[in-house]
Amino acid sequence: MNRAAAALSTSANGSKGALIFLHGLGDSPAGWSELQRSLPQMKPRLKDITYVFPPAPTIGITINGGMQMPGWFDLFDWPIGVGSKDDREGLDKAVAQIESEVEKLGEAGIPPSKIVVGGFSQGGAIALLTCYRGQETFAGCAGLSAWLTLPGDLDVSDNAKQIPLFWGHGKMDDKVLFAQQAFGVEKLRSQGVSVVDKAYNMGHSSHPEEMEYLAEFVDKAIFGDAKSEL
Repeated sequence: MNRAAAALSTSANGSKGALIFLHGLGDSPAGWSELQRSLPQMKPRLKDITYVFPPAPTIGITINGGMQMPGWFDLFDWPIGVGSKDDREGLDKAVAQIESEVEKLGEAGIPPSKIVVGGFSQGGAIALLTCYRGQETFAGCAGLSAWLTLPGDLDVSDNAKQIPLFWGHGKMDDKVLFAQQAFGVEKLRSQGVSVVDKAYNMGHSSHPEEMEYLAEFVDKAIFGDAKSEL
């Protein structure tokens, strides 16, 4: 799919928070922009936040023979299991792109403490890395069918330990293997991160119950106390 030329977002004027949500490999911002309509239907307060759907750059993907497609970083192993090789340079560039989006929101008056960073698959991997390797305290992190990259480098700061995480994953995922959830959750919990992990009867996709919980999570993270209520 061709990526959108620019991120989709609402105006930050008067916004009470923000959700930055990253799409997966080969997708575009339009692939998940439905969240801007569906989440407020489940939790009405979410109509008052800013939605940002950044576009991944178009890069060559090794597992696809070097084919150019929207991707946050290169992939060397398929399926993506525990121990898969990481593209450190690509990961760093992707995190820098998301940090730039956070800066733009800050300039519009939305601090990190009111921003949830989330994503699906590759996008979820970048959301996790952005939240738990930095020094900011975001309102929350949501990883859907995601995985923990650079696990050997994991050293969660005191600020990042305060970021609650929702990790949803399909039990029959044959692309980002289900074992990645248990591995990543254990690693993060061992460093003091509060994690809600939920498994669904699905493959590498989304589930209606997962979307309902995502809405609840984002709502409480931005407007309530996700750390104690979830």
